[in-house]
Amino acid sequence: MCFRLCLTLCFDAMVNKLLRQFIFVTMMLFSAGHAWADLVIVTSEATGISTLSKEDVINIYLGRYRRLPNALPALPIDMAESSEIKKKFYWRLVGKTLAEINSYWSRLIFSGQTQPPAVLNSSEDAIMRIHRVPGTIGYIERGNHSKLDKRLVVVFELGE
Repeated sequence: MCFRLCLTLCFDAMVNKLLRQFIFVTMMLFSAGHAWADLVIVTSEATGISTLSKEDVINIYLGRYRRLPNALPALPIDMAESSEIKKKFYWRLVGKTLAEINSYWSRLIFSGQTQPPAVLNSSEDAIMRIHRVPGTIGYIERGNHSKLDKRLVVVFELGE
């Protein structure tokens, strides 16, 4: 009888420990995944668009579209080469590294077909430009709520 009680108590303790570990790991994975899902493409209300498809964003950022769906000139903004957000953006958008994106743009520039997006050093600089110039779009991390003011319109969210 004592052996059975000991076995039951040990089993219950093991199950509880495994359950706690499972919940901890699940919460960590969820929070890590959530942080990666916080990349958004924004524009100003003055631009007059409320949404873009993934194909629209790809075509704008790769220089294939020069106009937004409402016929305003499309003016995409890129972040500095060394920024992590730029690496995340292109990896999530087209599954390419920055080296591959730079190679792509080198070919287009050399052939005279188009120019790459304007490069700014920070999300704050991008937001200021987006507010000043209709048709400008940029990518920022949603995690910093102070950057997403009410004058910005999220036109596309990049998931994992």
